[in-house]
Amino acid sequence: MLEKSGRDVTDLYLKGAYLTLKKAKEVNATTVILKEYSPSCGTSMIYNGDFSGEKTVGNGVTAALLKRNGLQVISEEAFIRYFDE
Repeated sequence: MLEKSGRDVTDLYLKGAYLTLKKAKEVNATTVILKEYSPSCGTSMIYNGDFSGEKTVGNGVTAALLKRNGLQVISEEAFIRYFDE
């Protein structure tokens, strides 16, 4: 993953994802609510990485890791819609 400046921040994203998984396990979380569109937290759509505001289908790094480890991951948008119904 690259910042707008071109700096590779992949290791930082991975470190954050693994720290989030560790904390989720520590608190015995079963569901995690994350920010949609984030390249780290997007649960179904993420920004495409060219800094144009365009989105693409996919999971962010943290969302994907949590899902692969059996946690339910939902976006804040889905969470809000649930309570608005």
